[in-house]
Amino acid sequence: MRHLSFDLTDGSDDVLTLDAMASTREADHAAVMAEVAQVLAWAQAEFGGRQGPVEDGNAWDHELLVQHEAGGWLTVTLTFSASAEFAEAFQAAFTDPDD
Repeated sequence: MRHLSFDLTDGSDDVLTLDAMASTREADHAAVMAEVAQVLAWAQAEFGGRQGPVEDGNAWDHELLVQHEAGGWLTVTLTFSASAEFAEAFQAAFTDPDD
């Protein structure tokens, strides 16, 4: 990922949170949204049929927000609620082992 960087936090009830944010000018917004699409396509391919509230036994769910900020900036926030299985697979797929 060039624009999105993810942070993993532990939550209650075995629900993990993966948060990503990117703040760019309009010229780079399409690239950010392409990364969002890539991540969501991966989630659907790897955990299709298992999207929904993690508290109810699903593997993942997400929320996507796009905000127009002052000065022509766009902020994209992608938040996953995730099971441990999803978070581990996500990190294996999208985390550089040297980080």
